[in-house]
Amino acid sequence: VQLQASGGGLVQAGGSLRLSCVASGRTFRDWDMAWFRQAPGKEREFAAAIRWSGGTTVYADSVKGRFTISRDGPKNIIYLQMNSLKPDDTAVYYCATTPRVAYSALGALSSYDYWGQGTQVTVSS
Repeated sequence: VQLQASGGGLVQAGGSLRLSCVASGRTFRDWDMAWFRQAPGKEREFAAAIRWSGGTTVYADSVKGRFTISRDGPKNIIYLQMNSLKPDDTAVYYCATTPRVAYSALGALSSYDYWGQGTQVTVSS
């Protein structure tokens, strides 16, 4: 399994970015996908997750209403549309995947077996 994240960059507060993560190496139909982020000096934290089959989503409270996670099944790509960005959103964003886990575990770092390399998002004030 390989994950390749892209789409990060520098944006002003209030702006938008869309991150992409291309997944390869197997069929992901029954897997779960997620975005996590890690700010300088802080622990990696959950942002959003989606079930590949069915499309059920879950979000961290800090991004709910501003970020949207989605998937393109035929292309094996997941996206994170980030709107109304704040300086506190500055972080390296990582995509991750795992075979299906319990809904309650979708936001747990330890649930995910495979990780992409990360893409930097910087939001200026």
